[in-house]
Amino acid sequence: MATQDTEDPIEMIARNKRARHDYEILDTWETGIVLSGTEVKALRDGRANLTDAFGIVKDGEVFLLNLHIGAYSQGNNFNHEPTRTRKLLLHRREIRRMIGAVERQGLTLVPLDLYFVRGRVKARLALVRGKQQHDKREDLKKRDADREIARALRSR
Repeated sequence: MATQDTEDPIEMIARNKRARHDYEILDTWETGIVLSGTEVKALRDGRANLTDAFGIVKDGEVFLLNLHIGAYSQGNNFNHEPTRTRKLLLHRREIRRMIGAVERQGLTLVPLDLYFVRGRVKARLALVRGKQQHDKREDLKKRDADREIARALRSR
């Protein structure tokens, strides 16, 4: 009897490094994305940019705006529009929680990662609150201190 890994291998496409620096992450969800064929092929080539992307809740559905997926080189006239609005796939209860947080608490939805799981494109969507400048500086100081501690422990 062979044992199987419970974790599926994740093939990373793009990561939003600015989001982790600019925002305080409160909650995350793994979402599916509605894509066309040339978009998936372009993502397999690694043509994605998450830096300006954000999520909105509209009519009980969640959409991702400003996600830039570059044109597929062999897509001819059937190629997709690079920054079109894309629908995210979530459970209804997750969408209801997002609606409450975004509309009442003034929080923002930001994609953190874009990756493949078993051939399907997934996005890790985060509920975030903006950081002030002094919070960003504190995080940098803490990261530098942790790095120094790790370096000192390694040299012993």
